[in-house]
Amino acid sequence: FFNTPARRKFMRAEGTEFRHADQLVRRLALSRFDVGFRLRHQNRSVFDCRAAGDDAEREKRVAALCGEEFMESALYIEESRGDLKLRGWLALPSFSRAQPDLQNFYVNGRAVRDKLLAYAMRRAYADVLHSSRYPAYVLYLELDAAAVDVNVHPGKAEVRFRDSTRVHDFLFGAVHRAIRSVQPAPEVHHQVSLAPSDATQPEPQRVLRYEVPRSSPMAAREPIDLERSAWAALQARPEQREEIAPSLEDAPLGHALGQLQGIYILAQNRHGLVLVDMHAAHERVIYERFKQQMADGGIAGQALLVPITLNVEEDEAELAEQRSAEFAKLGLELERIGPKTLAIRTVPTLLPSGDATVLVHELLGRETDSPARGHFAEIRDAQSRVLAEMACKAAIKAHRKLTLAEMEALLRDMERTELSGQCNHGRPTWVQVPMTELDRLFLRGR
Repeated sequence: FFNTPARRKFMRAEGTEFRHADQLVRRLALSRFDVGFRLRHQNRSVFDCRAAGDDAEREKRVAALCGEEFMESALYIEESRGDLKLRGWLALPSFSRAQPDLQNFYVNGRAVRDKLLAYAMRRAYADVLHSSRYPAYVLYLELDAAAVDVNVHPGKAEVRFRDSTRVHDFLFGAVHRAIRSVQPAPEVHHQVSLAPSDATQPEPQRVLRYEVPRSSPMAAREPIDLERSAWAALQARPEQREEIAPSLEDAPLGHALGQLQGIYILAQNRHGLVLVDMHAAHERVIYERFKQQMADGGIAGQALLVPITLNVEEDEAELAEQRSAEFAKLGLELERIGPKTLAIRTVPTLLPSGDATVLVHELLGRETDSPARGHFAEIRDAQSRVLAEMACKAAIKAHRKLTLAEMEALLRDMERTELSGQCNHGRPTWVQVPMTELDRLFLRGR
């Protein structure tokens, strides 16, 4: 600071300034795998990354700079559309952060923090992350240099795309499909530790790889009906019941053993013990089914033999009358039979009729409290929140006793449902406790 002594007073504590320098060098090291980087501080080596020439060495560098836990939850993505190319690593929803400190995005090799890109990523993770959590990723976007302006920020931290909508849609679609492609894999993620590890050798890196098929779109998977499959299981003869569920080798989430406190399902698979939050898991299954039904034209409804009478405010009754078509798409048929009275004649098939009144009250109350009064007018944007609320009401509640057949049906449903690892609020639906952890807990083999 000899030539600019005034700058000295703006310096923070030594530790703070070092963290800034450390973050900068790490971002540089993630941008150029063909260059080696070494960072030393106070005669101590912080990290030493040699030039990486192949995929294994690149993954090793990412693990050193972003953490082993990130790489254990990493999903590798590679997709292209015209001149747009995207590659890199996405953390599964089970690995999230309390702040956006592990979000590395590169455009043509330049590290950027762009609002458009951040918004696309946030949308892609919207159904699987809690609103207070942030996704983690290391992504590289390449496109024609003439299609992006890098001179819109003094520090070159932001860019402007000539066709921002195209870039946003490409990024959102690629990440969204990649996340939804992941099926339950107990040997890779959702594992928990029960006892301190005494292992001296680190476990090998396990990176999921995802590449978009170039020929046909991803096949849609239809979840089986929980109630119907459970009923079929109950109707099976005793000698046939052993064939209801596949073997441990074929069932990632294994076989149900029982319930714990009426909240969790205990199951065993070939890796060990599986714990399932039955409400959260069923909520995800129903939520995905509701979304599919909406995409097919509307949620299936079931007419009530005896309509439910509901007392509401007069402005809420007017709203229900005006927006009857939008409610019908949600499987709700509402009829105004008085100035402050509604009759619920049809409810969504998967929603218990007892929860219909609560749902209608919440939907009408939210709409009338909204300054814009555009909740249903903008149903495309608000649809996920409405469906999530309906799924929460329709899902099995805690302390409900399930039969083994019903538990088995839910496990199979989870295996067939996209994003079944998290509920639509972002909470995990299941965890895997490996046998090695159980053995360590009980000191077996010592």
